[in-house]
Amino acid sequence: MNTLELLDRLIAFPTVSRDPNRELIAFVHDFLAARGIEAQIVATPDGRKANLFATIGPADRPGIMLSGHTDVVPVEGQSWSGDPFRLRVEDGRAYGRGTADMKGFVAAALALAERAAGRELSTPLHLALSHDEEVGCVGVRSLIERMEQAPVRPHMCIVGEPTALRIATGHKGKLAARATCCGVEGHSALAPKALNAIHLACDFVGVLREQQDRLATEGARDPDYDIPYTTVHAGVIGGGTALNIVPNRCTVDFEIRNIAQDDASQILNRLMDGAAKLVEQRKGAFPQADIVVDVVNTYPGLATPADAPIVDFVRLLVEDPATFKVAFGTEGGLFDSRLSIPTVICGPGSMDQGHKPDEFISLDQLASCDRMMDRLLDRLAA
Repeated sequence: MNTLELLDRLIAFPTVSRDPNRELIAFVHDFLAARGIEAQIVATPDGRKANLFATIGPADRPGIMLSGHTDVVPVEGQSWSGDPFRLRVEDGRAYGRGTADMKGFVAAALALAERAAGRELSTPLHLALSHDEEVGCVGVRSLIERMEQAPVRPHMCIVGEPTALRIATGHKGKLAARATCCGVEGHSALAPKALNAIHLACDFVGVLREQQDRLATEGARDPDYDIPYTTVHAGVIGGGTALNIVPNRCTVDFEIRNIAQDDASQILNRLMDGAAKLVEQRKGAFPQADIVVDVVNTYPGLATPADAPIVDFVRLLVEDPATFKVAFGTEGGLFDSRLSIPTVICGPGSMDQGHKPDEFISLDQLASCDRMMDRLLDRLAA
């Protein structure tokens, strides 16, 4: 099967992060098995989702790992021109949810695996497919735990997120947290006698914005990013049950996306200090006042040196040797920090098309990715 045919099959699996991905993983497992390639499946305890890891070539030495995620973002609320989970090819583009992010790369990697199965490799090719990347690089962690116990680990990793086949050497880290703001309920006609948790949450959002302003004006800089400083962002706020009730609870979901020069935990501590001051101002009149901050998820950034061997290696595979850094996170930081596997990000398509209605990848990008994979195969066989 060629890359476009494989992409057609992969898009047909509606692997939104909230839903199982086992049918897609079963398809990949059977596809590889039919070509004599053994794959390990690392399933979640409830069996609904799974990662997959496969090695083509000698298993007694480290090789090059291609990593991709199998989940996609939802399509609800988006206006699509056709079925998001049926590949549509028009005017040099392949449309469908996940074409750019990132089943196009997964399809190219599987097509490479088929070609590699017929070659004598001196250096192995590893394939790593994970679940739940879109919700914070959650699923790949169980695969990493399995790899930590393996006698041989990959020598290098290419994460195939869409970069238009340019070499990305880094991305920011992420810390996601929830602030639960506790007030005192009451009748809205007597609002001053109560403590409005939504108002308290808004005051906390003010703390977030103050910290963001400080980072933007005084913080460390990394010019390789479009946004060259660490960002703080409130994404979800929820509270209240009725207009005539002063709410006693409100939550604020927020995140920190930090460049390598900044420590997200230190920024979080400053935010918590600000929350504590807000609470202290209200404790005298309302002893129940509180803001509790819980970290929901974190993953590390990636900061591969531009002169690292993995960068020099991938430069041999692509047409554009320049390096840059991406705004979005990947499992690459986890591979680097937990397994000491040097990693870059390089895949077909653009994130400008990801997460949108009528998501697409150009056929030219898929063809260029196939050529990159052929160059990789030649080096593995050398």
